[in-house]
Amino acid sequence: MQPIDNDMEFLKDAINNMAEKSLRCVAVAYKTFEANTVPTDQEQLAKWTLPEDDLVLLAIVGIKDPCRPGVREAVELCTHAGVKVRMVTGDNIQTAKAIAQECGILSSNADTSEPYVMEGKRFRELSEKDREQAAKFLLVMGRSSPTDKLLLVQTLRKQGEVVAVTGDGTNDAPALNEADIGLSMGIQGTEVAKENSDIIILDDNFASVVKVVRWGRSVYANIQKFIQFQLTVNVAALTINVVAAITSGHVPLTTVQLLWVYLIMDTLGALALATEPPTDHLMDRSPVGRRESLVTNIMWRNLIIQAIYQVAVLLVLNFEGLTLLKLKNDTIEHANMVKNTVVFNAFVLCQIFNEFNARKPDELNVFTGVTKNHLFTGIIGSTFILQVIIINFLGKFTSTVKLNFPQWLICFVIGIISWPLAAAGKFIPVPKTPLGKVFIKPYQRCIGARKTKRKNT
Repeated sequence: MQPIDNDMEFLKDAINNMAEKSLRCVAVAYKTFEANTVPTDQEQLAKWTLPEDDLVLLAIVGIKDPCRPGVREAVELCTHAGVKVRMVTGDNIQTAKAIAQECGILSSNADTSEPYVMEGKRFRELSEKDREQAAKFLLVMGRSSPTDKLLLVQTLRKQGEVVAVTGDGTNDAPALNEADIGLSMGIQGTEVAKENSDIIILDDNFASVVKVVRWGRSVYANIQKFIQFQLTVNVAALTINVVAAITSGHVPLTTVQLLWVYLIMDTLGALALATEPPTDHLMDRSPVGRRESLVTNIMWRNLIIQAIYQVAVLLVLNFEGLTLLKLKNDTIEHANMVKNTVVFNAFVLCQIFNEFNARKPDELNVFTGVTKNHLFTGIIGSTFILQVIIINFLGKFTSTVKLNFPQWLICFVIGIISWPLAAAGKFIPVPKTPLGKVFIKPYQRCIGARKTKRKNT
C-alpha cells in the first residue's frame, strides 16, 4: 500500500476519460478494523459513522447508464416544436456533457462551455441579473442540488417562460410544484413527487413528454377551432337580423330558427371540433406564450372573410330574394315564407360547410384526416339530415316551407362557396403581432406619457 498523492493526476485523468464517455465513476475502497471495535447491535450500527480517511483504494469503475431508445428522437421533436430541453443532474459535469450530447441536448462543441453548461454551485453564486441572463442559454447543469433546480425554475418563470419539469425523487418535489407543469415518473417516482406533479408519466419514458406536448397543443387548437366557428355564426346571425330589422322592420331568422342554429354551434359543433385528434402539424408550430391572445390573427382573418361573405349573400337574398328566386307570381305571404326559408336554409348550410374550414384554420387542405374522425362525419351527416327534416316536416313549428330542388341547389351553392373562399383567404398574409397588442400598446404609451407629465408638473 502507498499514498495516492503521486498518482492523483493519473486518477483524475482516468475519471475524466470515463466521464467524457458518459460513464458514472465509482471508487471502491476499504479500511480494516478490529472486530471488537465494530458494533454488532443493529441500533448502534445504525448510528455508527463510516470512516472517510485512511481508506485503501481498490479500483475506480465506470458505470454506463445508456439512454433509452427514442430519447434522442424525442429531444429532436421537442426542439423542432420550440420546446427547449435542459438537463439538471447531480452527475459530474463531464458526464453530464457526454450524456447531453448522446441525447441531443448538446449538439456541438460550440455549446459545451458557459453559459450553456454550468455547475450548480456556479449558477447558485451568480447575481440575480447574471443568473437571469445565464438561464436563457443554460442547457446542462451538473453537480446540482435540488435547490439549484428550483432556482432555475423560478428564474425562468420570472422571465415569463412556461416551464415544465420532470422528476422522480422526493428532492424534486419543490421544483415540480413550482413549475407550470410538473411531470413525475409513475414507476420509479416517489409518492411525494407524484403528489406535487400535474401529470404522471406511467412508463417513465421521456419520449412520452412528446405525447404530452402534442395532446396539450391539440386541446388548445381544438378550443381555438370552436371559438372561430362560434364567433363566425354569432357575427353573421347578429348582423343579418339587426340590418334586416332596421331597414325592413322584420327579421329573416326567427327565434326558433336561431335556437336551432345555436344548437348546431354550441353542442354539435363543439363535439365535432373538440374531438379532432392531434396531428404532426401541431409540432411545427411555435409555443404559445402565457400572455398570448386566444383568438389569433389567422382566426380573425378566417372569421372576417366567412362572416362578410355570409352577411353579404344572405342580405342580398333577404332584400332581392323575391326577384332572384322568381317568386313574383306567388302570393306575398307565401313568397316571403319561401324567401325566409331559403335564407335560413342557406345560413345553416353555410355553417355546415364552414365547420370543415374550422378544422384546419391555418392549413390549405381542410379535408385531411376527415374520414378518420367518425364522430365529426357523423355529426355533420346528422346535422344535415335534421335540417332536411326541419325544412320538410316541421314547417309550422319553425316557420318554414318546403323547398323545391332548384332552391335547395341554390342553398348548396351558397354553402359550398365557403370552401374555395376559405382556401383563397389563407393566401392573405396576417401580421405576427396580435391585433390586441397593436391597439393596446399606443393606448398604454399615451397613458404612460400622461402619468409622466403629471409627475413632472
